Amino acid sequence: MKNIISIQKLSLLLIISIFTILVISCNRDNDIEDDFPQEEITNIILHITHDATGTTQNYNYSVGSGSAPAIKLEDGATYIVNAQFMNGNEDVTNEINLAKDEHFLIYDFPRSTINLERLDIPNKDGIKIGLKTKWTVVKAVKDSSPKLIMTLIHDPLSSSEAQNGSAWGSISGGETDSEATYGITN
Repeated sequence: MKNIISIQKLSLLLIISIFTILVISCNRDNDIEDDFPQEEITNIILHITHDATGTTQNYNYSVGSGSAPAIKLEDGATYIVNAQFMNGNEDVTNEINLAKDEHFLIYDFPRSTINLERLDIPNKDGIKIGLKTKWTVVKAVKDSSPKLIMTLIHDPLSSSEAQNGSAWGSISGGETDSEATYGITN
């Protein structure tokens, strides 16, 4: 009888230990390298270089400011665009790039016709995050109040670079690390 009670106690202790290990190992808070919640990304800067002239314009979106910088684009022009993510004075773009298997950028151009090509190195699934892109502007201002809504997703279950309506990229699952809205003008 004492052996049965000891085996039951040992089994219960083993189950509790396994459960504790699983809970601790799945805790995202310990994953410092790629954990950038919305409140830690303070600015999203787009460095937009006109492909023909080589001229670069910088557009700085300040998270939570409520204002949308207006990006000036020419119909028929091509641009190379580098996205930079800041946490105060610290550039966290490289950390996002190093964790590219766990991040994805969606570029949505409602009321504009802009073709987008991702130029960065693909992740392990062959998907490019979108930190460096090429924009070919068909029509910058197709309708009133055109804009770019750029969303950084953390840990999507799946992602696609393909165009989905006015957005370049789509995901399932994951959570928003940051989102920026820019106006678009000619």
